[in-house]
Amino acid sequence: MADAMNVEVVAADRRIFQGESTNVIVRTTEGDIGILPDHESMLATLVPCAATIVTTDGRQEIVAIEGGFLSVRPGMVSLISPYAKLLSEISVEEAQRDVNELERTIDQGEASIDEIHRFHLAQAQLKAVAKSKESR
Repeated sequence: MADAMNVEVVAADRRIFQGESTNVIVRTTEGDIGILPDHESMLATLVPCAATIVTTDGRQEIVAIEGGFLSVRPGMVSLISPYAKLLSEISVEEAQRDVNELERTIDQGEASIDEIHRFHLAQAQLKAVAKSKESR
């Protein structure tokens, strides 16, 4: 078994993370999945989630992902999402405000596609914050 794999998280506007990892945990349409080095090649659809990347030095990088795709190939894992943010970039107050405001708009049936995307990203950001508190 290999000790590490390369991981990249790419959003539409920039590369969010690139580095070596011993474990990646994300949520797909089929449920949560853990990827270890030497995992078989696969593609999957991601749902809004808080992805966890365990680096080779044992740190956990938590990334809020709005959905997208997971690609696993020998030695490489790619998370590709329209929108993504590292935990350190998240404003809890802003994310909570967005969820509250956009939830009302969605419930009234008046949300645009962009507002729905913003809602999913804000939810993923709150999940990322909650996940970081769980791992302490």
